[in-house]
Amino acid sequence: MIGFVLLAFAIGVLTWSLLEYLIHRFLGHHPKFLPNPFGAEHMRHHREGDYFAPTWKKVLVALGFTALLAWPLTSLVGVGPGVAYLAGLMLMYGTYEVLHRREHTHAGISAYGRWARRHHFAHHFSDSRCNHGVTSPLWDLVFGTYRAPGTVRVPAKFRMAWLVDPKTGTVRADVSDTFVLLPEPKESSAQTTVAA
Repeated sequence: MIGFVLLAFAIGVLTWSLLEYLIHRFLGHHPKFLPNPFGAEHMRHHREGDYFAPTWKKVLVALGFTALLAWPLTSLVGVGPGVAYLAGLMLMYGTYEVLHRREHTHAGISAYGRWARRHHFAHHFSDSRCNHGVTSPLWDLVFGTYRAPGTVRVPAKFRMAWLVDPKTGTVRADVSDTFVLLPEPKESSAQTTVAA
C-alpha cells in the first residue's frame, strides 16, 4: 500500500508538471484560447514583468481544483492514494508558484536556479512560443517547444533588481555571460517637441 501511495504522489507531481506546461502554453499564449481569466493575468505579467496575480486568487483556484477532484479521485483509487496524488499535485503547484516568483525577484543560487532563470526569461524576452515549462523543460522537449536560451537580452523596462549591479547599473558580473541589458529606448523627436 505504501508503494501505491508513493506512486500516486509521484504521479501528482508529474501531473502538475504537465498542467503547468499546458496551462501556460495554451491558456496563457494561444490565440484560440484567449481571452480567459488566466490568460488576462498572464498577459499582464508579460507586459509588466513584476506583476503576479494575487495570492488569494491562486489559493482559491487550488482549493477549488482540489475540492473538485477529491471525491471522485478517492472513490476511484482509495483515500490514501487519492490524497497522496492531490498532495503531490498541490505541492508541485506551490513549488512552481514560489520558483516562478523567485526567478523574477532573486538571483539563482544553484545551477538549477541559474538554468531556470535563463530558460524562463528566454520565454519572456526572446520567444514566448517556446519554453513554457517553468520548473522543468520536460514537456517543452516532448512537444518540441524547447529552445536553448543562449544569451537573454532583457529590455531595460523589465530589468530585474537581481540582474543589475547597484554600484555600476550594469548587468552583474556573475551573470553577464548569459544576460544582456538592452538600453532604454530614446524618445523620438516628435515626442520631445513642445508646442509653441
